[in-house]
Parts: sequence; structure tokens; C-alpha cells
Amino acid sequence: MRKRQQGRIEGPPQAPGHPRPNTCCLCWCGCCKCLWNEDRRERSERQTCTKMDSIEATEEQRPTLDEVIAWSRSFEMMMRSPEGRDVFREFLRSEYSEENLMFWISCEELKKETNPSAIEEKARIIYEDYVSILSPKEVSLDSRVREGINQSLAEPSSTMYEEAQLQIYTLMHRDSFPRFLNSSVYRDLLNSKRACLDT
Repeated sequence: MRKRQQGRIEGPPQAPGHPRPNTCCLCWCGCCKCLWNEDRRERSERQTCTKMDSIEATEEQRPTLDEVIAWSRSFEMMMRSPEGRDVFREFLRSEYSEENLMFWISCEELKKETNPSAIEEKARIIYEDYVSILSPKEVSLDSRVREGINQSLAEPSSTMYEEAQLQIYTLMHRDSFPRFLNSSVYRDLLNSKRACLDT
């Protein structure tokens, strides 16, 4: 039996243009065209494509020069962009006002929530983190808005912070955003994007 197997594997090479017969049972050498080997090759190709798609998706998430320039013309456009918010957050951190953006993002996440128990939990966390006067991350809200929030705590809703969110959004737009555009954080990013085009 062993001699017959060896004869089958070590037989004379086939003439050019004639494929080997589908007789190999192991295919560890990748020399034949049996179904096992074809499946192995297809899996390898799919894995390669998946990795490449992941790399391309990561590259597409990086802001382009046009996007970075567009941020300077529209605060709303920058806030809609995850990359824009990340850069803006870096700047706010340098001014010790990062909590304003984090409060705004938390309110956005709350508005997407539909589960009543999750809404109650997230509303409580937002209050403790950003509204309570005992919090080190307390945001600046006027007394009228703060009182409205206190009343809403009895029956939390996904939109209970909407007015407070708008107040903080306006504060960032009018106060922090102009300084951000003149900061080294934004200018360095802009210059790096321009340098990439020049190379």
C-alpha cells in the first residue's frame, strides 16, 4: 500500500498544458487542484481582501484637506465629523473645557436611546457628571435651564437636556471655536494636510 501511495505522489511530471489528476489526498504542498486546496486558496484570498478593506476604511476615515478647511467655515460641519470632534476635543483639553464637548456628546447619545431604563440611567449619569454643582466637570448653565433639568429628573426623558445642550453648543461655537481656528492644534493639522499634497 505504501509503495502505491509513493508512486502516485512521486510519479513523472505531467506534460506542459496538462493539469495533474485530482488524486492527491493531502494537498499540503499546494501542487494540485483538488477541492480542499481550492477552498484553502479562496479562504486566503478572502482574508487578504478583508484586511485590505479594513486598511482602506481606516484611511478613508482620516480627514482630507478639504474637510479640514471646511471645518473653518462651519462649526456644525466640524461637530458632525468624528475626526473634527476629536481634534476640537484636543484643543478644549488644553483650555480645560473638555467637559463642554463631552456633555454635548453624552446628550446626543441620550437622544438616540429608546429603552426607558437606559434613558433613566444615562440621564442620571449626565446629571452627576456635568450638571451637579458637586461635579468637577460641571458645565456652565444658567439658573433657568438648571431648574428645568432638576424638575425633569422625576421623569427622565431622552430630550430632557436639549435646552442645556443647545446652550453649551452655542457657548463652544461663539467662545471656543474662534480660538480653536487660531490654535496650533488646528494650524498644525492644516499644514500637515497641505504638506501631504505637496509631496
